[in-house]
Amino acid sequence: MHRTLFSPVAMASLCVLSAASAQAQDQSSVRLYGIVDMAVRRASGLTEFTPSNSSLTTMVSGLNNTSRWGVRVQEDLGSGFSAQAQLESGINVKNGMPASSTIYFDRQSWVGLGSRWGTLSMGRQTTLLADAVSPVDPLGMRLASFNPSINVAALSQHQLGIGFGATGSSTGSYRLNNSIKYSGEFNGFNLRLMHGFGEVAGNSGALSSTGVGLGYKAGKLQLSAAHQGFQNSTDALSLRGHVLGAAYVMSGDIRVAGIYGRSKADTSATAHTTLRTVGLGTTVPMGAKIDLTLAHYRVSRDRSAGADDGYGRTAAFAEYKLSKRSVAYLEFDHTAWRGNFQGTANKSKATGLGVGIRHSF
Repeated sequence: MHRTLFSPVAMASLCVLSAASAQAQDQSSVRLYGIVDMAVRRASGLTEFTPSNSSLTTMVSGLNNTSRWGVRVQEDLGSGFSAQAQLESGINVKNGMPASSTIYFDRQSWVGLGSRWGTLSMGRQTTLLADAVSPVDPLGMRLASFNPSINVAALSQHQLGIGFGATGSSTGSYRLNNSIKYSGEFNGFNLRLMHGFGEVAGNSGALSSTGVGLGYKAGKLQLSAAHQGFQNSTDALSLRGHVLGAAYVMSGDIRVAGIYGRSKADTSATAHTTLRTVGLGTTVPMGAKIDLTLAHYRVSRDRSAGADDGYGRTAAFAEYKLSKRSVAYLEFDHTAWRGNFQGTANKSKATGLGVGIRHSF
């Protein structure tokens, strides 16, 4: 067991040392990076992040930003071309285990080519919905396990019980296996294209996924949008997601961001589920050391086989910069469920309060 868990780390360390000695000769680079984030959280109406009728005090890995480690490789091939690769694995800091029990490099695992015309990558990668959410999320991708932009708009936790796309999961479609992605930057515009191969014998459409994304950045304004479609394992049911958002940095480095997401999934030949997410938030610097972030989201669900429901969620962070790489933070969130979205046996309202530290390397 220990050999399986730690041999990738040892291999990554050897790669870093080898690259350091060879970098001057072949103009290649290997970068080891990561985030270690740990907090103590008191939740009422939740068991960590799942609706409940009780309260719980627990330690949480990645409350502010998901704990992970990774290796990023780039080699200059000449004439403006480069070979690139990335491996990234989630970490559960409180017990030292990988975040996924079945996929070691669960977050990223790809190789590709880059040039002045863009980057083409192949492997396990985030979807274009996830890529579109990242620059415009009102919480700045904080609170990933409980952030509606990530979980609902970007389909990390669609919880439909059906595998859409080659994700290896029946509860989310945030990353795709067997995928090829293109991303190019042109005078402030960003174009992204993606296709995931389902690799189901005799049915090329089953578990496949295709998407397109557009972005624009000019000065302090950033716009982001994407559409992606997914098929189930028989190619009979489909899931379609859309994301649109904007972020703007005002005077005083005050950031304001808003997002809208919509997805519609076939849950049977005659039934469907539609999820809508609206979010708005701001980050306000209080001097050089402190950042305050506040965001509110509203999620609505329409189902053919059930009553409309949803929830509203407000989340806030106060962060104190201990150094360039280390941050201490305080987090609070409040959720009000509508139409028994949380389940009739659970509380209709939930709150969470956490304190933690995040270190980046």
